[in-house]
Amino acid sequence: MPRRGLVAGPDLDNFQRRYFTPSEVAEHNQPEDLWVSYLGFVYNLTPLVEEFKGDLLLKPILEVAGQDISHWFDPQTRDIRKHIDPLTGCMRYRTPRGRFVHIPPPLPRSDWANDFGVPWWKGANYQVGRLSARTRNIRIINTLATQELTLQVGAQESMWEILHRYLPYNAHAASYTWKYDGKNLNMDQTLEENGIRDEEEEFDYLNMDDAISSTTRDRQQTVTARTTEP
Repeated sequence: MPRRGLVAGPDLDNFQRRYFTPSEVAEHNQPEDLWVSYLGFVYNLTPLVEEFKGDLLLKPILEVAGQDISHWFDPQTRDIRKHIDPLTGCMRYRTPRGRFVHIPPPLPRSDWANDFGVPWWKGANYQVGRLSARTRNIRIINTLATQELTLQVGAQESMWEILHRYLPYNAHAASYTWKYDGKNLNMDQTLEENGIRDEEEEFDYLNMDDAISSTTRDRQQTVTARTTEP
């Protein structure tokens, strides 16, 4: 029987979120904990860094820890961008920061080991999820404890995924009924599918002055999800 409390749903002990925000990726910016994102997906390159620890070819990767590196790639081929080498006249990978792990040398070399199989950027071995294309802030109110928390979430995330984000702040969140405007939320749906519109885009469209709109944003744009025991 799943260990999750009073509300029917997934086993959150083994729950895997599909989306990560850019700010979450940015938190993983050390050699011992290194994530990057590119072409809409998030990758944990920590095992790669550990495997090639001390190798100079890691330098360009270490320099972009926690960042989006989509500009390294051709979006059509999903491969590293290429160019004509002016010295050799041959097509080769374009690496402005310098050659990195699994990029072949510009000229043939006897010490180049190409038996690693699929280059790290082509496989899904390091993939941990998708990058949130759009984020929004919601305010979660625990009516039992009279506590509030503002949380940044991905717009594409289901309520289950949002609940999973909230668990570190309230271990009992899965045993509550989640509501908005007095109505129970469908936990399999996103905020917008539950009728909770993101008003941030409207403020941006109207180009409201920050000084004028800051109070309005806090009051209206931030979603309030109330949790109460069933």
